[in-house]
Amino acid sequence: MSMMIQLQRRSGMGQFLSAIPGAGLLLILMLVLFTIVNPRFVSQTNLINVGLQTSLLLMLALPMTLIIMTEGLDLSAGALLGLSGVIVAEALLAGWGVFAACAATLAVSIAFGALNGILIAYLSLPAFVVTLGTMGLMQGIALVLTNGDPVGGFTPAIETFYRSQLWFIPTPIAIAAALYAALWLLLYRTRLGNYVIAIGGNKDALRLAGIRANLVHLAVYVLGSAIIGLSAVLLIGRTNSAHPTVGIGMEFEAIAAVVLGGTSFEKGQGWLFGAVLGALAITVLRNGLNILSIDSSLQVVCIGILLILALLIDQARKQFVRRTA
Repeated sequence: MSMMIQLQRRSGMGQFLSAIPGAGLLLILMLVLFTIVNPRFVSQTNLINVGLQTSLLLMLALPMTLIIMTEGLDLSAGALLGLSGVIVAEALLAGWGVFAACAATLAVSIAFGALNGILIAYLSLPAFVVTLGTMGLMQGIALVLTNGDPVGGFTPAIETFYRSQLWFIPTPIAIAAALYAALWLLLYRTRLGNYVIAIGGNKDALRLAGIRANLVHLAVYVLGSAIIGLSAVLLIGRTNSAHPTVGIGMEFEAIAAVVLGGTSFEKGQGWLFGAVLGALAITVLRNGLNILSIDSSLQVVCIGILLILALLIDQARKQFVRRTA
């Protein structure tokens, strides 16, 4: 009897642990640690700042989750973010309206997303190589348009929008939450979402079932680029300026957030909420290190260590669950 109870308890513990990814455990640990070291970490102002920083990273990590679930990758996400911001800023300086400027950057983002998608889905070229090439292309265009200088002095309407609130919630956070809800519905409540997951699992089977798998694959890259393009509006609203290289490195953090959340590069395995946990973990780490006045170069090292720790925890958790199953 006692043996049965012990087995049930071990099984229950295994199920509990299996439901929490390594990023979630590390996030809880960091929240406790930074709060003890500096109580200012949990002040209302700082928590809102964490939410704002997380919202922008999340808007890159969410579409990146869909791309990785198709066994793909988008190294051009950060470069596209920078180029999109430059296009919006230059259009506003040229006298375009806000909506026209946003439409222009959306069109460019969709074009680059389509280019990535066609080369990867239809020509079966490696996603790593394709997006590495388009990353260089986007960075080059952004540098040519700006001569490498930041672009500012445009209408303050973008900054006003960034600092506005929707029902007492900062607008960037509300937009990120709405984006999560929309992608959740798309991925888990529509046929298109099933197809996206199936592409990572077995694209050939999907094609044999009569589904236009290449078109779905292409749509994932187009959707991801469109979201990133519009995210640039929030980015330039935060600083009221655009810089051609501002997004460099953000693709690394977006990919790290997705992997931290438990999404695998194989067989379409992953979940959207994991990207939220991963983005929160990275942002909390950066914010806590900033409060502790840790140099920014060391923060990148810490993110790498965080990623490795999360993977080790997930590996240990899986082994524990298998032993107790």
